[in-house]
Amino acid sequence: MLMKLRKIRKRNDITIYDMASYLNITPSFYSQIENGKRRLFYDTAIRIACFFGVMPSELFESRGEN
Repeated sequence: MLMKLRKIRKRNDITIYDMASYLNITPSFYSQIENGKRRLFYDTAIRIACFFGVMPSELFESRGEN
């Protein structure tokens, strides 16, 4: 599965710096999560989902989605 975090973040006009600050991580670390270079842990996924008001499953897209 491919993450669509960037799509959700940009749609809500939130910067990488805003998300990193909210999650108490570095912007670089958050960027690596978005790019699939770091694992998205369950607790972080829950916090991101709560921030955007979506279900955690919505942070991921299936292969057929654009």
